[in-house]
Amino acid sequence: MKKTVSLMLTAMLAAQCLMAQIPAGIKFLNYEKNKSAKEAFQKAYDANPKDPQAIYWLGQAMLATDGASEPSKEQIAEVKALYQKGLQEVGSDAWLLVGMGHVGILEKEDINSVKQKFEQAITSTIETKGKNKGKPNPAILNAIGRANAEVGSDQGDHNYAIEKLKQAAAIDLTDPDILINMGINYLKMGGENGGDAVKAYQEALARDPKNARAFYRIGKIYQSQNNKELFEQNFASAMEADPAYPPVYFNYYDYYASRDVNRAKEYLDKYIATADKDPMLDLVMADYLFRSGKNEESLAKVKELETAVGIKALPKLDVLYAFNYDRTGDSVQAKNALTRYFSTAPVSKIAPGDYELAVKVFSKFPGSELQAVGYLEKALSNDTSKVNKLAYMGQAAELFGKAKMYDKQIEWLQKQAALKGGTLSEFDYYKLTSTAFTAKNYPLTIELAKKYMIDFPGKPQPYTFFKRAALASDPDTTSGLAATHLMYLDSIYTVLDKEKYKKDIFLNQYYILNYYIKKITTLKNNPDFKITTDGRKTAVVDEYLAVCQKAVEVTDSMIVAYPDPNDDNNKFAQGARAEIQKRIDYYSKPPVPAKKGGNTGGNSTPGKG
Repeated sequence: MKKTVSLMLTAMLAAQCLMAQIPAGIKFLNYEKNKSAKEAFQKAYDANPKDPQAIYWLGQAMLATDGASEPSKEQIAEVKALYQKGLQEVGSDAWLLVGMGHVGILEKEDINSVKQKFEQAITSTIETKGKNKGKPNPAILNAIGRANAEVGSDQGDHNYAIEKLKQAAAIDLTDPDILINMGINYLKMGGENGGDAVKAYQEALARDPKNARAFYRIGKIYQSQNNKELFEQNFASAMEADPAYPPVYFNYYDYYASRDVNRAKEYLDKYIATADKDPMLDLVMADYLFRSGKNEESLAKVKELETAVGIKALPKLDVLYAFNYDRTGDSVQAKNALTRYFSTAPVSKIAPGDYELAVKVFSKFPGSELQAVGYLEKALSNDTSKVNKLAYMGQAAELFGKAKMYDKQIEWLQKQAALKGGTLSEFDYYKLTSTAFTAKNYPLTIELAKKYMIDFPGKPQPYTFFKRAALASDPDTTSGLAATHLMYLDSIYTVLDKEKYKKDIFLNQYYILNYYIKKITTLKNNPDFKITTDGRKTAVVDEYLAVCQKAVEVTDSMIVAYPDPNDDNNKFAQGARAEIQKRIDYYSKPPVPAKKGGNTGGNSTPGKG
């Protein structure tokens, strides 16, 4: 009898432990206090190692990371072994099937095979009686949604997860975590789903108005959109809902670390006070020491952490190495640290600032530009934030600009402009046109300058770039290309304000006139420049006269612009016109030489006139 009572008491204590520890552990996971979560679930597991929920949640805590990396292969293998042991001892329980599905996603198992496990778990929990008869357990549906929410955007099936979470939300009308997992899955499908994610988080708040996690995640969405007012509003709501919610303090620290180091320290202190005591706190402290300008102390802390836990456990140590070495002038060690970091850290965990640092460091090493841009391209393919994508493209353009690889710089600036969409800003036009000119890509400079003129007609820069590119495209003033472009520019000036641009038009005409004069001289010296005694002209002479006529038209336009005969510009144009007209008159009807002896004619060329 005593033995029976003892067994009953033990079972009751185990059940009480489960009832207490599992909800506590779930809250710790939601608060990113993974060490505390693991301890809570371990107690539940130790109290009843054959309880499927205790096994499942212990595995979830073992998979959790501190946001610095994805679960390691060793972590995944350890959790897989835990779940397999549970399946052997307990049987095909729904919780363990979902756990194995989660592991399958992480191991890149065929997604259809993974979903078979999920569907088997769902089927096994369908109620046979009561108000939910014919419906599956919403907690299992939520666990399936969580499995997909916890993996990368390129893993799992987030549409499938959302479908299951909607089903769970319709059955369980109180659990806010269902809606939060739904919001996370929406975001995994791309930033364009941010509106649906916010709606899901707001529905979670309708269920639990004091849910700090929901407020925080809404704030993160607005932060990604650079909406400071709304992200701070939601962060403030998260802190008010629960002052012991650590992620909001860390995020605020990270936000202000590069803006206001003193304010960042206030949030760091609150983060340290509320977060688990583990190496992650030391990493953040090392970051703060760097931000505060205490490089030696920061480096010492980083080295201490590397010895204690290793780079593999905290990949961000390499970023701190790079920051400190770069500041102290050791670019080689900074580059080595970043190379190691980018080769080992999961792309999904690399922050935009890490790429910005890479651009700064790698630009100091000629030939390393493509390596750094390779990292940026990975970021572009992984990041859903348009703001971040634009920043990465700008960094790539900056890197190539510093390397004087202007064609590549233009390529990235154009990609950036295309992503922005709509009409380019004046700065974008200036940057693109300036880079094209520096690259000596004069056709592109002219093309961009034309569009620049249309969108910003009142700015002087597009006209300057256009003219400089026009002149540079015909350096010896022989092809006529510059003259053609300047004629186009004058036509624009005339439409805009002929009087305002009178001087600019005159200077362009002066160039065009000189081009015609040079061409006239070249044609006159051509061996085929011939006129017979009977007045027949070669094609070269006809071309010569046509060019002279164009030159006269230019001088006439110059005279119209400056009609005052006492004006120097008028005097110049009048003189040039008289000289050219003299040539036209002479070669149009050249004097016939006097006949000598019995000579009846033949080819001859009049003297120069």
